Amino acid sequence: MENTTKLAEEKKKFSFKDKINDLFRRYSMVIILVALLIAFQLMTDGIFWRPLNITNLVLQNSHILVLAAGMLLVVLLGHVDLSVGSVMAFVGALAGLLMVNYNMSPWLAVPLCILMGALIGAWQGFWVAYVEIPAFIVTLAGLLMFRGLTQVLLGGQSLAPFPEIFQKISTGYLPDITEGSSLHLVSMMIGIIIALTLIFSQWKSRERRKKNLFEIESMNAFLFKSLFISVVTIGVTYIFASYKGYPIILIILGVIVAVYSFLTNKTVAGRQIYATGGNKKAAQLSGIKTKKITFWVFVNMGAMAALAGLILAARLNAATPQAGTSMELDAMAAVYFGGASTSGGIGTIMGAIIGGLVMGVLNNGMSILGIGVDWQQAIKGLILLLAVVLDIYNKKKKVA
Repeated sequence: MENTTKLAEEKKKFSFKDKINDLFRRYSMVIILVALLIAFQLMTDGIFWRPLNITNLVLQNSHILVLAAGMLLVVLLGHVDLSVGSVMAFVGALAGLLMVNYNMSPWLAVPLCILMGALIGAWQGFWVAYVEIPAFIVTLAGLLMFRGLTQVLLGGQSLAPFPEIFQKISTGYLPDITEGSSLHLVSMMIGIIIALTLIFSQWKSRERRKKNLFEIESMNAFLFKSLFISVVTIGVTYIFASYKGYPIILIILGVIVAVYSFLTNKTVAGRQIYATGGNKKAAQLSGIKTKKITFWVFVNMGAMAALAGLILAARLNAATPQAGTSMELDAMAAVYFGGASTSGGIGTIMGAIIGGLVMGVLNNGMSILGIGVDWQQAIKGLILLLAVVLDIYNKKKKVA
């Protein structure tokens, strides 16, 4: 009887330990992000969480988050794209040429620039998918080529200023229903709607799993998760609403995250991307057109790099030859730190966004603390290495 009781206690302990490990494995990036937010708030004597700083944090890192969303699909296939920073600069230079020199309307220039980015992606995707040249080589060539073409377009000079309506992509805010209010009411209403939508989505997912006889979380765990989602969503919204409300770029990011979440989780194309990255030969044998998938993923990456280039140009209010330098490293760091596997087939859009936010929080927090750019680069490099080590550790643990 004693032995049975001891075994039951050991099993309970083991089960609890497994649950904690599983919780950390699944939400490690969120836990790290929350820990960083609290740490920097304490270290900066309350400066970090001020509405102005949080808004600046989003504005300063929006182009990296856009790049990370596109880079995720490339990494899921087991590839990398080293050219995105140069493509950003090239598209920004093209936008400057069209809008500043030729006075073209932003409503026409922006779609043309994104189309140019997609064509660049198609160029690189052709060599990777159909000629089967390694993506590292093709995109390294692209990095050099488009950086050089940027210099040709700009002649070593910057082009400025952009039209005011174009600048609002990166510096504009949602209008409010009242003027002079201390709280942005439209943003608060949107925040409440987002919180309710997320909770309803979680509830539907839970009921679907229950109906299909899958294991589900307890009602207490679900209620705790719902409360956490509500507090975080409405709390973040309140911070934005205390300043000028939601920035327009945050709405654009929200749409991108929603589209990519739907693509990767709910579509055949999304499943095929994961299958191709997980095991290319098995995917080919099952009838998946892996070359076509690879080609279109690079087209998508080119379009997203173009959008990121436009966002950066709008924020700087200038097209400069140095724009986008090292952005490919920040995008890859965000994706890998967000839990994507270096060998492909593993990763989520929310992981990539959270990884990007972690990098942004580190940059912002270290800048407020007065840490030099040289040390910031060193710390980011170390974090990228740790992210890959964590990926390998989790793989070995799964096998064990």
